[in-house]
Amino acid sequence: MKLNETIETDELNFFTTGDGVRIAYRINGSPDKPVLLLANSIATSMNMWDGQLPEFSRHFRVLRYDYRGHGDSDTPAGAYSFDRLGRDVIELLDVLHIDRVHFLGLSLGGVIGQWLGIYAPDRIDRLILCNTSSYLGPAEQWEGLITSVLQPGNLTEFADMFMKNWFPSHMLHSENALVPSFRKMVLATRPQGIAGSWAAIRDMDMRRTVALISRPTLVIAGQYDTVTLPSHGELIAKTVPNAKLVMLPAVHLSNVEYQAEFLSTVLEFLQSK
Repeated sequence: MKLNETIETDELNFFTTGDGVRIAYRINGSPDKPVLLLANSIATSMNMWDGQLPEFSRHFRVLRYDYRGHGDSDTPAGAYSFDRLGRDVIELLDVLHIDRVHFLGLSLGGVIGQWLGIYAPDRIDRLILCNTSSYLGPAEQWEGLITSVLQPGNLTEFADMFMKNWFPSHMLHSENALVPSFRKMVLATRPQGIAGSWAAIRDMDMRRTVALISRPTLVIAGQYDTVTLPSHGELIAKTVPNAKLVMLPAVHLSNVEYQAEFLSTVLEFLQSK
């Protein structure tokens, strides 16, 4: 199957978490294949993986979901935490009676992957952490962003900010439909969902505890990433025992900017003996 071919998706499904939040998810691929769980960036939906879904579905049973506050999931008020965001994943797996998965997370998804690797290693087979960080302090910078994004009318400005942080300038000024599609995802995200997730990032510091990750781990970093710097990926790979580091010449969304290289790197890691 070619990388740009579309794939027929299963219907949109929902489950309700222990704290009463309805979470949306989709499953694609043959039931007899190992499960690959995908977790996306903040201010996007599970559709962030549309470009990779056809190829991943050839090899895996692909499970995608929308974070609380994102996509088709509910948006609870207040600050979120990575303990709660990680437990959303565990509860999803429990509902589907899935014992273990390969986990691939990018940006916010990579932080959730770190939490799972530390606190729920029995649910993870192989772990892939992309364009992510164990710490993005200081807390004060997040307080300002949280306050600002919750102000009416500010989401358009933040959508522009995300595009500049996620894509190289040549993609921003091209007629490629990818950037507008991601901007649309940001604008469809509720400000409370972004603010709640930023609160989790504000309170995060796993720089030491990622040393407890025992599962085989691949770290993918972007050479030109200004959000989660290359040094952040290097630190994770250095701290997680026996982790492998791959540096792509990408900005933040390496799965989009360098799709072929991203796919080959991930598949090689997941299919190696």
